[in-house]
Amino acid sequence: MLARLDSGSASARRGLSDIAIRNVFIIPTIIFLVVFNIFPLIYSLGYSFTDFRASTSAPAQFIGLDNYRELLSDPYIWTNFTITAKYVLVSVGGQVLVGFGVALLLNRKVPAKGLVTTLLLLPMMMSMAVVGLFWQLLYSPSWGIINYVLGLDDFEWLSNADVALYAVALTDIWMWSPFVMLLSLAGLSAIPQHLYEAAAIDRATRWYTFTRITLPLVTPLLLIAIIFRTMEAFKTFDLAFIMTSMDTTELIAIRLYKMAFQEWQTGKSCALAYIVLIMVLAITNIYVKYLNQAKAR
Repeated sequence: MLARLDSGSASARRGLSDIAIRNVFIIPTIIFLVVFNIFPLIYSLGYSFTDFRASTSAPAQFIGLDNYRELLSDPYIWTNFTITAKYVLVSVGGQVLVGFGVALLLNRKVPAKGLVTTLLLLPMMMSMAVVGLFWQLLYSPSWGIINYVLGLDDFEWLSNADVALYAVALTDIWMWSPFVMLLSLAGLSAIPQHLYEAAAIDRATRWYTFTRITLPLVTPLLLIAIIFRTMEAFKTFDLAFIMTSMDTTELIAIRLYKMAFQEWQTGKSCALAYIVLIMVLAITNIYVKYLNQAKAR
């Protein structure tokens, strides 16, 4: 319930009610969301049913679902989705393994734990452009340290179509594992210690304690991290765009960029954007379903 104004406050002397103050803050936010979020969505949805090209002055012509039919029957588009799905599995899977593993290591008495945690969080605070250029130098066949350490001489990481996708995924793992670590560490810190004490009294093994106490109680926060990282990984564009040529790792976001700003197929690109949106929403709903089940347990 809204608290009433203090009769001696400046707001009360100006005659502002609780509802008026609430509206002062809420209405501009709603207007901002409508103008910058909802309106572009509706506007692009309308274009997805046309053959509009932004590079010409020709008016948009309504063609119904033709754009969607053409895209869904295009094997090249499904190849892009396959590449993107592979990238999401490698990237998000690696982030979960690394982030949760580091969280387990930090969930104990560690010297300078606060400083170590802060340093580990630095990658996710950096700009995508900076991270992409930094790792591009590390992968360089001429002076990159990765080839030197692995003894691979002049191996081409980012121009080799077989490994470029995994090289970009490794960069994403390095950058966003701290995000998974942070949420996992919050979940581990919230587990009551008396559960571990009871398990120790019953002489439970470490594996039994991990699978029956630690993992079930951390799963809700871990699933939240997976939801956010899956959505972001599915839309990955900047890292792949900066680090590789667009033909080497053509994720669905890169294909969308080519269609919209190189081929100028504005209507079809809007349709592809909505197909991606629907897929991301479907995947997210699956995760949310399992999240609700985990909370219920």
